[in-house]
Amino acid sequence: MRASRHAIRQKTKVRVQNKKSADIHISGAEGIYKKTDIHRIVKKYIERALSHPKGRAEKIIITIEEIKQKPKEIPSLPLTTLSCSTPSEGKSIIRQLLKYTGVSKSAIDTAFNLIKKDNMRGAAVITAEKGDRLEPDRERGIRVSRLGISKPLIKTLSARLSRYNINTDTVKEALILASKVASCKEIIAELCVSDDPYYTTGYIASRNFGYLRIPDIKHRASKSGGRAFFVNEKANINEIINYLERTPVIVKEVSPCRGVTTVDEILNRHYK
Repeated sequence: MRASRHAIRQKTKVRVQNKKSADIHISGAEGIYKKTDIHRIVKKYIERALSHPKGRAEKIIITIEEIKQKPKEIPSLPLTTLSCSTPSEGKSIIRQLLKYTGVSKSAIDTAFNLIKKDNMRGAAVITAEKGDRLEPDRERGIRVSRLGISKPLIKTLSARLSRYNINTDTVKEALILASKVASCKEIIAELCVSDDPYYTTGYIASRNFGYLRIPDIKHRASKSGGRAFFVNEKANINEIINYLERTPVIVKEVSPCRGVTTVDEILNRHYK
């Protein structure tokens, strides 16, 4: 599901070259479901699009596609929330952790600059050493698609998240997406900041330290946001696109979910 509304155009003598840029993204959602669940899920997606904090959608596009390829089965990433109280502290935490995964300052700066500009619809693919961008279409970026979680495990994941009062669709869907991204062998780490002005928790994720939620990653009411994948210097971008956009993946095992911890505890646990 993709939901949007038209941007309010100011009365200026500016020519709109790309009509797509005049639409404001409101909400998006996706999953892999059985045929018997289609009606329930479509209703849920429509209700989300019509009652989103970013505004009421004026256009809702729902695509239903039969997947004939057997999905690859993966575990979810272990989930932890980091102690963080300000955006500057959050950026410092991100830099510390990405440094230990082998991501350079140049690559991190590139990602933060893109997130600040907030002009991409998908994710940027950035080489971890030189900070070069690899995605063919820099406006569209890369979109992670064909992903889900097996029905019996939804309750398991919900129960584990409920212990820490974070059992929301936003958290569950982000964790599933990050788990697919991390299962791509070419990707070292991911950074994500939501463009929702009312959702200020971002995350970084990798196979090394799992899915780390970072509260207050940006100021409330900020519309900036974006997603970046840091990859090996010699990564094959076509293989990455094929895996993330076209290969069906489903979570068949739920990893542990933990409460709030500090960045030092994460570093001591994984790198000392």
